[in-house]
Amino acid sequence: MKLEKCLTEENLNQNLLNIQYAVRGPILQRALQIERELVKGVPKRFKRVVRANCGDCHALGQKPITFIRQVLALVSFPELISSRLDIPQDVKDRAKELLDDCTKGSVGSYSPSNGLNLVRSRVAQYITNRDGVPSNPDDIYLGSGASDVIKSVLTLFVEDVGGKPPAVMVPIPQYPLFSGTLSELGVRQVDYYLDEEHDWALQISELERSWRDASIESNVRALVVINPGNPTGQVLTRDNIEQIIKFAYERNLFILADEVYQENIVSKPFHSFKKVMFEMGAPYSRMELASFLTTSKGYAAECGLRSGYVELLHLQPSVQKTFNTMRSVMQCPSVLGQCILDCVMKPPSPGKPSHNQFINEIRDIHQVLKERTATAYKTFNSIPGYFCNPIDGSMFAYPRIEIPVEAQLEAKKLNMSPDEFYCLRLLEETGVCVIPGTGFGQLPGSFHFRTTILHPKDEFQYMMDSIRRFHLNFMQLYP
Repeated sequence: MKLEKCLTEENLNQNLLNIQYAVRGPILQRALQIERELVKGVPKRFKRVVRANCGDCHALGQKPITFIRQVLALVSFPELISSRLDIPQDVKDRAKELLDDCTKGSVGSYSPSNGLNLVRSRVAQYITNRDGVPSNPDDIYLGSGASDVIKSVLTLFVEDVGGKPPAVMVPIPQYPLFSGTLSELGVRQVDYYLDEEHDWALQISELERSWRDASIESNVRALVVINPGNPTGQVLTRDNIEQIIKFAYERNLFILADEVYQENIVSKPFHSFKKVMFEMGAPYSRMELASFLTTSKGYAAECGLRSGYVELLHLQPSVQKTFNTMRSVMQCPSVLGQCILDCVMKPPSPGKPSHNQFINEIRDIHQVLKERTATAYKTFNSIPGYFCNPIDGSMFAYPRIEIPVEAQLEAKKLNMSPDEFYCLRLLEETGVCVIPGTGFGQLPGSFHFRTTILHPKDEFQYMMDSIRRFHLNFMQLYP
């Protein structure tokens, strides 16, 4: 009897075949291959690959926050607390607090499924301080990154209602976590386009068009808003958030507020959806809302250690009970990650031994972000055929690029989108790895790419200069 594969492309979960995640897609895979070729001595026009595909700050050279790493060291190896090492007392105190909340004083033991009680209370206090609105620790669920809890929340909507399949409204451009997760769950993604001509504004008329068209065949159940925007970098005004909340209320939509870049804002004030909802009063203050934060972004940028949270507001008690059960199946999020979140939610306070160093470190991080956003905005808008909106938040630029018709035809021959072709040529000729706009979504006929902007100063300038030279040569090659 011939041995046959149990799993084939034809009989596996067909939803999985629809998942796309451009941030780690073909362009990055080619970049990794080029890096291996450089190690082997294969001649190139450049000496190194500049990875600008992902917002992984530590991979780009940002130093970890000292207080966070010291606390992690002590909770991982508690014997250090009583050692003769010169460790600040507030670090020791924090480590003891966290270990006291862990079973048998070990971060290697499971925590409650929704996270350590101490950390959830700290998250609730952080939200209360930020918004001036009380937060209940029982509404806080910790996760191994925001991606973890975002997927759990989206899973709640996988059910036909009124004979129609479920759908979720997602901004375009968007972070492909949402499109990929919805594809995996088999939930229809309903696109609404941000207005690039007006600083990537979210126009209510576009929300209405998107909802109206989708409602013919689907039951639109939720609205995703990314603020600050990824990849677009805009920060929503308070008035705009009010309009969005009213729109969702009138159509009985659950709001998912991706607010993970709230600590990466260069100018403009940040307004959380929760704060605005409560300030608007009833009935808006009673709406269902999920808001997300992660320690992978902000000044901590601890991408690899995976931690984040969702605050769920005004769920029906039976729904919240079901969510609790669903999260319990996954045991618990990383306890080390929870310790990082605790440090972010309650950083060293004034007068404590670690405070001054902490303040200096985050000041330096914010200054670098401010300088890089200004340089990226100025550089891209000085290149003929480029246009870039102001970058008010996040850590990315998302310039629009003109691609000549001849280049578009060449891309078509290679079965590639024009911006994918452009980004691949940029990589092959300069070693700069950026992600084409097709991975995030864009208006038909427009072309973009997303680039991270937090490289060290010299490498960042090299990247900007390389992109400029490449584009000018590209336009001569395809006049």
